[in-house]
Amino acid sequence: MSVNFGPGFHAAVGARVDRAAYERYVGLWSRLFVPDVLAASELAASHRVLDVATGPGEAASAALSRVGASGLVVGADISAPMLDASGIRSAERFRPVVADGQALPFAHATFDAVICQLGLMFFPDPARGLTEFRRVLRPRRCAAVCVISARERAPMWGVLADVLSRHLPDQHDVIHLSFSLADARLLERLMVTAGFRDIHVTPQTRQGGFESFDDYWRPIEEGAGSLPQAYRALPEPTRRTVRDEVREGLSRFESQGRLVMGVEMLIASGRA
Repeated sequence: MSVNFGPGFHAAVGARVDRAAYERYVGLWSRLFVPDVLAASELAASHRVLDVATGPGEAASAALSRVGASGLVVGADISAPMLDASGIRSAERFRPVVADGQALPFAHATFDAVICQLGLMFFPDPARGLTEFRRVLRPRRCAAVCVISARERAPMWGVLADVLSRHLPDQHDVIHLSFSLADARLLERLMVTAGFRDIHVTPQTRQGGFESFDDYWRPIEEGAGSLPQAYRALPEPTRRTVRDEVREGLSRFESQGRLVMGVEMLIASGRA
């Protein structure tokens, strides 16, 4: 069985992005790490910032508040529907651009900071993407990326991925792309190869939760993200089975009806 993944994996071909559902599925956790990514990029007032794989603009919005009236944030994403869902499309000092992170349409040494929040692991060639990040950075400026750690350290996605891959074995590699850069040593080597120096890769953990399993499951039903799209491709009886198996897999995180769990991500930074 195939899944109709579009560019960037998070929006199906020809489909719009339900921003509210995506925010409940990814944004709920992603925003917990945005301040660390901005700090690692050494972003400051008046900077020109590139946010690669900007999606609905969570990191770009936070960057805008820091660069001030004389700064600029460019949000690049390979998926036009993701950019269309951005909550800051019309914001002053924000420029949305449909672009491949592996072939950025910008001149050398254009930006004071490059950030990439939960996007690099979906690149067909992450090393090429990092090389592009460095190319468009001004000398001695920093890039910072955030990627998901191992699936067992991100159970809200890891349990779902494991269950889905049992029902969609031919899609196993795509389903587990979220965790493809979970090795800190690999991430460091990729940054070295791209030409960065002063490289740091740091694991960070945050905790969050849901009021109920149904609250957790609702955006998955709405198909917001790569794993939910894989789920939606299944026949209805199989979807019910997947839901039951995921609920069982997450039961150890349940307390008085709530789901409470931690997530680990790796934040990597390097200087051009």
